[in-house]
Amino acid sequence: MRFSHTVFALPFALAAMLVAARDHRGWPGWRTFGLILLAMVCARTCAMAFNRIVDRKFDALNPRTKNRHLPAGEISLFSAISLCVLSAAGLIAASYFLNPVCFYFSPVALVLVCFYSLTKRFTDYTHVFLGIALALAPIGAWLAVKGANVSALEILQMTLLAFAVVLWLVGFDIIYALQDYEFDKSHGLRSLVVAWGPKNALGAAFLAHMMMCGVLLGFGLLCRFRIAYLIGWIVILGCLVLEHWIARRRSLNWINLAFFRLNALVGIIFLVVVAAEVIFQGGFKLR
Repeated sequence: MRFSHTVFALPFALAAMLVAARDHRGWPGWRTFGLILLAMVCARTCAMAFNRIVDRKFDALNPRTKNRHLPAGEISLFSAISLCVLSAAGLIAASYFLNPVCFYFSPVALVLVCFYSLTKRFTDYTHVFLGIALALAPIGAWLAVKGANVSALEILQMTLLAFAVVLWLVGFDIIYALQDYEFDKSHGLRSLVVAWGPKNALGAAFLAHMMMCGVLLGFGLLCRFRIAYLIGWIVILGCLVLEHWIARRRSLNWINLAFFRLNALVGIIFLVVVAAEVIFQGGFKLR
């Protein structure tokens, strides 16, 4: 399991942490930061391990995935299950040391992040379920800082941010699913790419990303962000437009560039500009 895969959700989680701490008590403290990071890594590892376990037979048949660790025999099924269980325990433990709200909801989070791996068997909207799983990251980080002490405005802010993550994920996961269009179609696996065809699915992905930009703009306004955030928003918009240009005009070999590098850049830019705004507004105090 690559730590680099955590980069998709982690920047949004850390950005949520900073915004939540801005009006609460400044920097949330290194202990809280460390526990959030641990919870994120454990949740992602658990979800990916579960995905590899339940999809191992499909992965063995797919030329793109046949060299993954389980189908290639590099690790045993017992080892993968052990990793999944230990990661789940790590998330629950980190949540316990954060606050009661995080602890009580940690089993729900585990179910949601793992459930996605089963959805391609019965729904075309598997991308939405993955988006919901990823959107738990900013909500979890916000609650890690504030616990149950959240205002109505904060609920609206975290909901908007979570919705933006769902739309972002839907857009780039459709692009990623293009690689497996023929395989999924022939093996009865479902996605919007299979249901609508690559061209229509790409149109839906572009619409999702444009809606995401609109939601992010609303989030910035609610948080009273200004010039730094606006500049970052424009750069994010440019990255997403470039991603779709690559997906439409290049071969499938370029999808990894559009998927990993550009989307990792989107998350990093978002975190940087949110941190800049929090610092400029005087809500960032190291403790």
